[in-house]
Amino acid sequence: MHEDRKSAAARGYGRAWQKYRLTFLREHPLCQMHLAIGGVVQATVVDHIVPHKGNQSLFWDSKNHQAVCKPCHDRHKQRLEKSGVLVGCDESGLPFDPGHHWNKQ
Repeated sequence: MHEDRKSAAARGYGRAWQKYRLTFLREHPLCQMHLAIGGVVQATVVDHIVPHKGNQSLFWDSKNHQAVCKPCHDRHKQRLEKSGVLVGCDESGLPFDPGHHWNKQ
């Protein structure tokens, strides 16, 4: 862990978030990123679609949440936030990134 990074609880992921997370995942049990490409994988993470960066209104806005699996969250979503590009292809070989020139008609 980076020395300057606050604990999960200090960043808002305390008891209230854990309770909310369990409820959200019961209601949305499948990874949205896998569903988008025709896969079915159990979701384990409630992802903030738009990074909240400490904004509590955005943090708790249920419209800003999506259920994803940990690999999608830790790999694809983090890379997308850093580079703006979604890397990889679906089963048919088309790129995941909707902005890729192969996906534009």
